[in-house]
Amino acid sequence: MRTFALASLGGALEFYDFVIFAFLTKIIAAHFFPLTQADWLRQTETFGLFGAGYLARPLGGLVMAHFGDVSGRKKVFTFSVLLMAVPTLMMGLLPGYDVLGAGAPLILLILRVMQGAAIGGEAPGGWVFVSEHAPPGRAGLAVGLLTGGLTGGILLGSTVILAMHGFMTADEIADHGWRIPFLLGGIFGLGAMVLRRWLDETPVFREMHARAEISDTLPVWILLKRHRRAVLCSMATTWTLTAAIVVLVLMMPPLMQTLHHISPEETMRASLASTLCLTFSVIISGALTDFLPLRRLALLYAGILALGASALYGLAPRWPGTLVEWAAVSGLCCGFVALVPVGMLRAFPPAVRFSGVSLSYNISYAVFGGLTPAMISSLVPQTPLAPALYVSGTALVGLIGLWFSPEE
Repeated sequence: MRTFALASLGGALEFYDFVIFAFLTKIIAAHFFPLTQADWLRQTETFGLFGAGYLARPLGGLVMAHFGDVSGRKKVFTFSVLLMAVPTLMMGLLPGYDVLGAGAPLILLILRVMQGAAIGGEAPGGWVFVSEHAPPGRAGLAVGLLTGGLTGGILLGSTVILAMHGFMTADEIADHGWRIPFLLGGIFGLGAMVLRRWLDETPVFREMHARAEISDTLPVWILLKRHRRAVLCSMATTWTLTAAIVVLVLMMPPLMQTLHHISPEETMRASLASTLCLTFSVIISGALTDFLPLRRLALLYAGILALGASALYGLAPRWPGTLVEWAAVSGLCCGFVALVPVGMLRAFPPAVRFSGVSLSYNISYAVFGGLTPAMISSLVPQTPLAPALYVSGTALVGLIGLWFSPEE
Protein backbone atom coordinates (compact mmCIF):
# COMPACT_ATOMS: atom_id res chain seq x y z
CA MET A 1 0.00 0.00 0.00
CA ARG A 2 2.89 2.36 0.69
CA THR A 3 4.27 1.66 -2.76
CA PHE A 4 0.93 2.28 -4.48
CA ALA A 5 0.29 5.41 -2.42
CA LEU A 6 3.66 7.03 -3.12
CA ALA A 7 3.62 6.03 -6.78
CA SER A 8 0.10 7.37 -7.28
CA LEU A 9 0.77 10.58 -5.36
CA GLY A 10 3.84 11.44 -7.39
CA GLY A 11 2.12 10.49 -10.64
CA ALA A 12 -0.93 12.59 -9.80
CA LEU A 13 1.23 15.64 -9.06
CA GLU A 14 3.20 15.17 -12.30
CA PHE A 15 0.04 14.95 -14.39
CA TYR A 16 -1.41 17.92 -12.51
CA ASP A 17 1.68 19.96 -13.39
CA PHE A 18 1.45 18.88 -17.02
CA VAL A 19 -2.25 19.51 -17.68
CA ILE A 20 -2.95 22.79 -15.90
CA PHE A 21 -1.27 24.38 -18.92
CA ALA A 22 -4.17 23.10 -21.06
CA PHE A 23 -6.83 24.41 -18.68
CA LEU A 24 -5.25 27.88 -18.69
CA THR A 25 -4.59 28.05 -22.43
CA LYS A 26 -6.60 31.20 -23.13
CA ILE A 27 -4.98 33.17 -20.29
CA ILE A 28 -1.47 31.94 -21.12
CA ALA A 29 -2.03 32.97 -24.74
CA ALA A 30 -2.84 36.52 -23.62
CA HIS A 31 0.31 36.76 -21.45
CA PHE A 32 2.94 35.15 -23.66
CA PHE A 33 2.00 36.26 -27.18
CA PRO A 34 1.46 39.76 -28.67
CA LEU A 35 -1.96 41.29 -28.00
CA THR A 36 -1.94 42.55 -31.59
CA GLN A 37 -2.50 38.99 -32.82
CA ALA A 38 -5.98 37.56 -33.31
CA ASP A 39 -7.36 35.49 -30.43
CA TRP A 40 -7.56 32.32 -32.52
CA LEU A 41 -3.93 32.68 -33.59
CA ARG A 42 -2.67 33.16 -30.04
CA GLN A 43 -4.68 30.16 -28.87
CA THR A 44 -3.33 28.04 -31.71
CA GLU A 45 0.24 29.09 -30.84
CA THR A 46 -0.36 28.22 -27.19
CA PHE A 47 -1.76 24.82 -28.15
CA GLY A 48 1.47 24.43 -30.13
CA LEU A 49 3.46 24.96 -26.93
CA PHE A 50 1.18 22.47 -25.22
CA GLY A 51 1.88 19.97 -27.99
CA ALA A 52 5.64 20.57 -27.70
CA GLY A 53 5.51 18.85 -24.33
CA TYR A 54 4.27 15.71 -26.06
CA LEU A 55 6.97 15.91 -28.74
CA ALA A 56 9.63 15.89 -26.00
CA ARG A 57 8.28 12.70 -24.44
CA PRO A 58 10.13 10.10 -26.56
CA LEU A 59 13.65 11.35 -25.86
CA GLY A 60 13.08 11.83 -22.14
CA GLY A 61 11.18 8.58 -21.86
CA LEU A 62 13.77 6.53 -23.75
CA VAL A 63 16.70 7.91 -21.76
CA MET A 64 14.99 7.29 -18.42
CA ALA A 65 13.67 3.90 -19.54
CA HIS A 66 17.18 2.82 -20.57
CA PHE A 67 18.51 3.53 -17.07
CA GLY A 68 15.36 2.03 -15.58
CA ASP A 69 16.08 -1.30 -17.32
CA VAL A 70 19.81 -1.17 -16.60
CA SER A 71 20.22 0.62 -13.25
CA GLY A 72 16.86 0.13 -11.57
CA ARG A 73 13.28 1.38 -11.66
CA LYS A 74 13.38 3.34 -8.40
CA LYS A 75 16.12 5.85 -9.29
CA VAL A 76 14.43 6.90 -12.52
CA PHE A 77 11.01 6.97 -10.91
CA THR A 78 12.29 9.48 -8.34
CA PHE A 79 14.19 11.67 -10.81
CA SER A 80 11.15 12.17 -13.06
CA VAL A 81 9.31 14.06 -10.30
CA LEU A 82 12.20 16.52 -9.89
CA LEU A 83 12.36 17.10 -13.65
CA MET A 84 8.66 18.00 -13.61
CA ALA A 85 8.56 20.11 -10.45
CA VAL A 86 11.33 22.57 -11.33
CA PRO A 87 9.97 23.83 -14.69
CA THR A 88 6.43 23.98 -13.28
CA LEU A 89 7.63 26.24 -10.49
CA MET A 90 9.50 28.40 -13.01
CA MET A 91 6.36 28.75 -15.16
CA GLY A 92 4.60 30.31 -12.21
CA LEU A 93 7.39 32.90 -11.91
CA LEU A 94 8.06 33.58 -15.61
CA PRO A 95 7.36 37.16 -16.81
CA GLY A 96 5.15 37.59 -19.86
CA TYR A 97 5.56 39.01 -23.36
CA ASP A 98 5.25 42.60 -22.12
CA VAL A 99 8.49 42.15 -20.11
CA LEU A 100 10.59 39.63 -22.05
CA GLY A 101 9.21 40.08 -25.56
CA ALA A 102 9.85 37.11 -27.83
CA GLY A 103 11.95 35.54 -25.08
CA ALA A 104 8.82 34.80 -23.04
CA PRO A 105 7.27 32.18 -25.36
CA LEU A 106 10.75 30.80 -26.10
CA ILE A 107 11.51 30.17 -22.41
CA LEU A 108 8.01 28.78 -21.96
CA LEU A 109 8.70 26.37 -24.82
CA ILE A 110 11.90 25.15 -23.11
CA LEU A 111 10.04 24.60 -19.85
CA ARG A 112 7.31 22.63 -21.66
CA VAL A 113 9.98 20.45 -23.26
CA MET A 114 11.43 19.71 -19.81
CA GLN A 115 7.96 18.80 -18.55
CA GLY A 116 7.46 16.54 -21.55
CA ALA A 117 10.73 14.74 -20.89
CA ALA A 118 9.68 14.17 -17.27
CA ILE A 119 6.21 12.88 -18.04
CA GLY A 120 7.72 10.60 -20.67
CA GLY A 121 9.35 8.61 -17.91
CA GLU A 122 6.61 8.92 -15.29
CA ALA A 123 3.68 6.99 -16.71
CA PRO A 124 5.67 4.06 -18.18
CA GLY A 125 7.85 3.92 -15.07
CA GLY A 126 4.84 3.97 -12.79
CA TRP A 127 3.04 1.18 -14.64
CA VAL A 128 6.12 -1.02 -14.63
CA PHE A 129 6.86 -0.23 -11.00
CA VAL A 130 3.45 -1.10 -9.56
CA SER A 131 2.86 -4.11 -11.82
CA GLU A 132 6.15 -5.66 -10.69
CA HIS A 133 5.27 -4.99 -7.05
CA ALA A 134 1.74 -6.39 -7.36
CA PRO A 135 0.78 -9.81 -5.94
CA PRO A 136 0.15 -12.60 -8.50
CA GLY A 137 -3.14 -12.13 -10.33
CA ARG A 138 -3.50 -8.49 -9.27
CA ALA A 139 -1.31 -6.66 -11.78
CA GLY A 140 -4.36 -5.33 -13.63
CA LEU A 141 -5.83 -3.88 -10.45
CA ALA A 142 -2.46 -2.31 -9.57
CA VAL A 143 -2.19 -0.72 -13.01
CA GLY A 144 -5.80 0.47 -12.81
CA LEU A 145 -5.17 2.06 -9.41
CA LEU A 146 -2.06 3.86 -10.65
CA THR A 147 -3.82 5.00 -13.82
CA GLY A 148 -6.60 6.29 -11.60
CA GLY A 149 -3.93 8.15 -9.64
CA LEU A 150 -2.53 9.66 -12.83
CA THR A 151 -5.96 10.81 -13.97
CA GLY A 152 -6.44 12.02 -10.42
CA GLY A 153 -3.79 14.60 -11.27
CA ILE A 154 -6.10 15.94 -13.97
CA LEU A 155 -8.91 15.90 -11.40
CA LEU A 156 -6.72 17.88 -9.01
CA GLY A 157 -5.99 20.40 -11.74
CA SER A 158 -9.69 20.82 -12.50
CA THR A 159 -10.42 21.30 -8.79
CA VAL A 160 -7.74 23.96 -8.33
CA ILE A 161 -8.87 25.92 -11.40
CA LEU A 162 -12.52 25.69 -10.32
CA ALA A 163 -11.60 26.87 -6.81
CA MET A 164 -9.79 29.84 -8.31
CA HIS A 165 -12.92 30.84 -10.19
CA GLY A 166 -14.85 30.57 -6.93
CA PHE A 167 -12.55 32.78 -4.87
CA MET A 168 -11.19 35.20 -7.47
CA THR A 169 -12.69 37.41 -10.12
CA ALA A 170 -12.00 36.80 -13.80
CA ASP A 171 -9.76 39.89 -13.91
CA GLU A 172 -7.74 38.73 -10.90
CA ILE A 173 -7.21 35.30 -12.44
CA ALA A 174 -6.14 36.82 -15.76
CA ASP A 175 -3.79 39.26 -14.03
CA HIS A 176 -1.92 37.08 -11.52
CA GLY A 177 -4.15 34.27 -10.25
CA TRP A 178 -3.24 31.92 -13.11
CA ARG A 179 0.26 31.63 -11.62
CA ILE A 180 -1.00 30.02 -8.39
CA PRO A 181 -1.65 26.51 -9.82
CA PHE A 182 1.88 26.39 -11.24
CA LEU A 183 3.49 27.51 -7.99
CA LEU A 184 1.48 24.96 -5.98
CA GLY A 185 2.36 22.18 -8.41
CA GLY A 186 6.07 22.94 -8.30
CA ILE A 187 6.19 23.03 -4.49
CA PHE A 188 4.22 19.82 -4.00
CA GLY A 189 6.22 18.12 -6.75
CA LEU A 190 9.44 18.74 -4.84
CA GLY A 191 7.78 17.24 -1.78
CA ALA A 192 6.76 14.15 -3.76
CA MET A 193 10.37 13.67 -4.86
CA VAL A 194 11.48 13.53 -1.23
CA LEU A 195 8.73 11.05 -0.33
CA ARG A 196 9.65 8.72 -3.20
CA ARG A 197 13.03 8.09 -1.61
CA TRP A 198 11.14 5.70 0.70
CA LEU A 199 10.15 3.43 -2.18
CA ASP A 200 11.78 0.00 -2.59
CA GLU A 201 13.20 -1.41 -5.82
CA THR A 202 10.84 -3.84 -7.57
CA PRO A 203 11.19 -7.59 -6.86
CA VAL A 204 11.36 -8.33 -10.61
CA PHE A 205 14.37 -6.05 -11.14
CA ARG A 206 16.13 -7.36 -8.03
CA GLU A 207 15.67 -10.91 -9.33
CA MET A 208 17.00 -9.97 -12.78
CA HIS A 209 19.99 -8.29 -11.14
CA ALA A 210 20.67 -11.35 -8.99
CA ARG A 211 20.53 -13.66 -12.00
CA ALA A 212 22.63 -11.28 -14.15
CA GLU A 213 19.78 -11.08 -16.66
CA ILE A 214 20.18 -7.36 -17.22
CA SER A 215 21.07 -6.81 -20.84
CA ASP A 216 24.44 -5.32 -21.74
CA THR A 217 22.95 -4.26 -25.09
CA LEU A 218 20.87 -1.14 -25.52
CA PRO A 219 17.29 -2.25 -24.74
CA VAL A 220 15.95 -0.21 -27.64
CA TRP A 221 17.94 -2.28 -30.15
CA ILE A 222 16.55 -5.48 -28.64
CA LEU A 223 13.06 -4.07 -29.01
CA LEU A 224 13.51 -3.13 -32.66
CA LYS A 225 15.05 -6.52 -33.44
CA ARG A 226 12.80 -8.91 -31.53
CA HIS A 227 9.65 -7.09 -30.47
CA ARG A 228 8.52 -5.01 -33.43
CA ARG A 229 4.97 -6.36 -33.38
CA ALA A 230 4.59 -5.54 -29.70
CA VAL A 231 5.87 -2.01 -30.32
CA LEU A 232 3.49 -1.36 -33.22
CA CYS A 233 0.44 -2.74 -31.39
CA SER A 234 1.30 -0.75 -28.28
CA MET A 235 1.65 2.43 -30.33
CA ALA A 236 -1.78 1.84 -31.87
CA THR A 237 -3.44 1.42 -28.49
CA THR A 238 -1.68 4.50 -27.11
CA TRP A 239 -3.23 6.55 -29.91
CA THR A 240 -6.63 5.67 -28.49
CA LEU A 241 -5.48 6.64 -24.99
CA THR A 242 -4.28 10.05 -26.22
CA ALA A 243 -7.56 10.72 -27.98
CA ALA A 244 -9.61 9.88 -24.90
CA ILE A 245 -7.52 12.06 -22.56
CA VAL A 246 -6.71 14.99 -24.85
CA VAL A 247 -10.02 15.35 -26.71
CA LEU A 248 -12.55 14.34 -24.05
CA VAL A 249 -10.86 15.93 -21.01
CA LEU A 250 -8.06 18.40 -21.71
CA MET A 251 -9.39 20.15 -24.83
CA MET A 252 -13.04 19.99 -23.83
CA PRO A 253 -13.14 23.23 -21.75
CA PRO A 254 -11.58 25.54 -24.37
CA LEU A 255 -13.50 23.82 -27.21
CA MET A 256 -16.86 24.19 -25.47
CA GLN A 257 -16.07 27.80 -24.64
CA THR A 258 -15.12 28.61 -28.23
CA LEU A 259 -17.65 26.49 -30.15
CA HIS A 260 -20.73 26.85 -27.98
CA HIS A 261 -19.93 29.91 -25.79
CA ILE A 262 -20.26 28.00 -22.53
CA SER A 263 -18.84 29.79 -19.49
CA PRO A 264 -15.38 28.83 -18.17
CA GLU A 265 -16.89 27.93 -14.79
CA GLU A 266 -19.33 25.43 -16.31
CA THR A 267 -16.69 23.87 -18.56
CA MET A 268 -14.39 23.38 -15.58
CA ARG A 269 -17.22 21.77 -13.62
CA ALA A 270 -17.75 19.49 -16.60
CA SER A 271 -14.04 18.69 -16.71
CA LEU A 272 -14.14 17.89 -13.00
CA ALA A 273 -17.09 15.51 -13.47
CA SER A 274 -15.49 13.89 -16.50
CA THR A 275 -12.18 13.27 -14.79
CA LEU A 276 -13.76 11.97 -11.60
CA CYS A 277 -15.77 9.42 -13.58
CA LEU A 278 -12.71 8.60 -15.70
CA THR A 279 -10.74 7.85 -12.53
CA PHE A 280 -13.29 5.32 -11.31
CA SER A 281 -13.69 3.86 -14.78
CA VAL A 282 -10.01 3.04 -15.27
CA ILE A 283 -9.77 1.39 -11.84
CA ILE A 284 -12.71 -0.87 -12.69
CA SER A 285 -11.52 -1.76 -16.19
CA GLY A 286 -7.98 -2.40 -14.92
CA ALA A 287 -9.29 -4.76 -12.25
CA LEU A 288 -11.41 -6.61 -14.82
CA THR A 289 -8.28 -7.53 -16.81
CA ASP A 290 -7.26 -9.84 -13.97
CA PHE A 291 -10.37 -11.97 -14.58
CA LEU A 292 -11.58 -11.45 -18.16
CA PRO A 293 -9.80 -11.80 -21.54
CA LEU A 294 -8.21 -8.56 -22.66
CA ARG A 295 -9.57 -8.86 -26.21
CA ARG A 296 -13.16 -9.18 -25.01
CA LEU A 297 -12.75 -6.13 -22.81
CA ALA A 298 -11.15 -4.20 -25.69
CA LEU A 299 -14.15 -4.90 -27.92
CA LEU A 300 -16.57 -3.72 -25.21
CA TYR A 301 -14.71 -0.58 -24.17
CA ALA A 302 -13.85 0.56 -27.71
CA GLY A 303 -17.56 0.72 -28.53
CA ILE A 304 -18.38 2.46 -25.27
CA LEU A 305 -15.64 5.06 -25.87
CA ALA A 306 -17.07 5.97 -29.29
CA LEU A 307 -20.55 6.36 -27.79
CA GLY A 308 -19.26 8.56 -24.97
CA ALA A 309 -17.46 10.90 -27.37
CA SER A 310 -20.55 11.20 -29.58
CA ALA A 311 -22.72 12.02 -26.56
CA LEU A 312 -20.38 14.72 -25.28
CA TYR A 313 -19.85 16.62 -28.52
CA GLY A 314 -23.12 15.71 -30.25
CA LEU A 315 -25.80 15.88 -27.55
CA ALA A 316 -24.49 18.23 -24.84
CA PRO A 317 -24.64 21.37 -27.06
CA ARG A 318 -28.27 20.63 -27.97
CA TRP A 319 -29.43 20.84 -24.35
CA PRO A 320 -27.90 23.91 -22.67
CA GLY A 321 -27.07 23.34 -19.03
CA THR A 322 -26.45 19.59 -19.39
CA LEU A 323 -22.73 19.72 -20.22
CA VAL A 324 -21.70 18.47 -16.76
CA GLU A 325 -23.92 15.39 -17.04
CA TRP A 326 -22.74 14.46 -20.52
CA ALA A 327 -19.12 15.06 -19.53
CA ALA A 328 -19.59 12.62 -16.65
CA VAL A 329 -20.99 10.05 -19.08
CA SER A 330 -18.02 10.48 -21.40
CA GLY A 331 -15.65 9.95 -18.46
CA LEU A 332 -17.37 6.70 -17.53
CA CYS A 333 -16.90 5.57 -21.13
CA CYS A 334 -13.09 5.95 -20.98
CA GLY A 335 -12.28 2.59 -19.38
CA PHE A 336 -10.25 1.71 -22.48
CA VAL A 337 -7.50 3.94 -21.07
CA ALA A 338 -6.54 1.34 -18.43
CA LEU A 339 -6.52 -1.52 -20.96
CA VAL A 340 -3.66 0.17 -22.81
CA PRO A 341 -0.93 -0.13 -20.13
CA VAL A 342 -2.09 -3.65 -19.22
CA GLY A 343 -1.68 -4.71 -22.85
CA MET A 344 1.75 -3.08 -23.11
CA LEU A 345 3.05 -4.66 -19.91
CA ARG A 346 1.97 -8.08 -21.12
CA ALA A 347 3.60 -7.55 -24.51
CA PHE A 348 7.21 -7.10 -23.31
CA PRO A 349 9.52 -9.36 -21.21
CA PRO A 350 10.95 -7.93 -17.95
CA ALA A 351 14.46 -7.28 -19.33
CA VAL A 352 13.15 -4.66 -21.79
CA ARG A 353 9.73 -3.95 -20.29
CA PHE A 354 10.42 -0.39 -19.16
CA SER A 355 12.01 0.51 -22.50
CA GLY A 356 9.30 -1.27 -24.49
CA VAL A 357 6.45 0.50 -22.75
CA SER A 358 8.26 3.84 -22.83
CA LEU A 359 9.24 3.64 -26.52
CA SER A 360 5.76 2.66 -27.68
CA TYR A 361 3.84 4.96 -25.37
CA ASN A 362 5.96 8.07 -25.80
CA ILE A 363 6.50 7.98 -29.55
CA SER A 364 2.79 7.43 -30.11
CA TYR A 365 1.85 10.11 -27.57
CA ALA A 366 4.37 12.52 -29.11
CA VAL A 367 3.00 12.07 -32.62
CA PHE A 368 -0.71 11.84 -31.91
CA GLY A 369 -0.87 13.78 -28.65
CA GLY A 370 1.22 16.56 -30.16
CA LEU A 371 -0.76 16.76 -33.40
CA THR A 372 -4.25 16.18 -32.00
CA PRO A 373 -4.87 19.74 -30.65
CA ALA A 374 -3.85 21.29 -33.98
CA MET A 375 -5.84 18.72 -35.97
CA ILE A 376 -8.99 19.21 -33.91
CA SER A 377 -8.63 23.01 -34.04
CA SER A 378 -8.42 22.88 -37.84
CA LEU A 379 -11.32 20.43 -38.24
CA VAL A 380 -13.94 21.98 -35.94
CA PRO A 381 -14.65 24.86 -38.36
CA GLN A 382 -15.81 22.18 -40.81
CA THR A 383 -18.01 20.35 -38.28
CA PRO A 384 -18.43 20.67 -34.51
CA LEU A 385 -18.63 16.86 -34.39
CA ALA A 386 -14.99 16.54 -35.48
CA PRO A 387 -13.77 15.67 -31.93
CA ALA A 388 -16.30 12.83 -31.62
CA LEU A 389 -15.48 11.44 -35.06
CA TYR A 390 -11.78 11.54 -34.27
CA VAL A 391 -12.16 9.66 -30.98
CA SER A 392 -14.41 7.05 -32.62
CA GLY A 393 -11.84 6.41 -35.31
CA THR A 394 -9.04 5.98 -32.80
CA ALA A 395 -11.20 3.59 -30.75
CA LEU A 396 -11.21 1.24 -33.75
CA VAL A 397 -7.43 1.57 -34.10
CA GLY A 398 -6.93 0.75 -30.43
CA LEU A 399 -9.19 -2.28 -30.66
CA ILE A 400 -7.13 -3.65 -33.54
CA GLY A 401 -3.90 -2.98 -31.63
CA LEU A 402 -5.02 -4.85 -28.50
CA TRP A 403 -6.51 -7.69 -30.54
CA PHE A 404 -3.19 -8.49 -32.22
CA SER A 405 -0.86 -7.57 -29.34
CA PRO A 406 1.37 -10.48 -28.21
CA GLU A 407 1.69 -11.65 -24.61
CA GLU A 408 5.05 -12.65 -23.16
